[in-house]
Amino acid sequence: MASKPVSSAGSDLTWTAEKNKVFENALAMYDEGTPDRWQRIANAVGGKTSVEEVKEHYEILQHDINLIESDKVPLPRYKPSEDKLSNQQMSLRHSNL
Repeated sequence: MASKPVSSAGSDLTWTAEKNKVFENALAMYDEGTPDRWQRIANAVGGKTSVEEVKEHYEILQHDINLIESDKVPLPRYKPSEDKLSNQQMSLRHSNL
């Protein structure tokens, strides 16, 4: 399955879902007290990712989180999955026995 690239404003770097996951894992690994944190994260992301691009991507992530936490972004309405429907149907069938 191909991932949809995420491009940050003002940046030529395209962030795939896979690259974004590496970025998020690196953020978790290298906390705020880590020496050379941004360089380490850029190295983990790989390619020609610069420290500036990593910092910009982090600022975008922070902005998105702030919008979500302040309820300015509506939560998506997901359709029930087939598994959930199947489980609900199975529960109904067993209760009717």
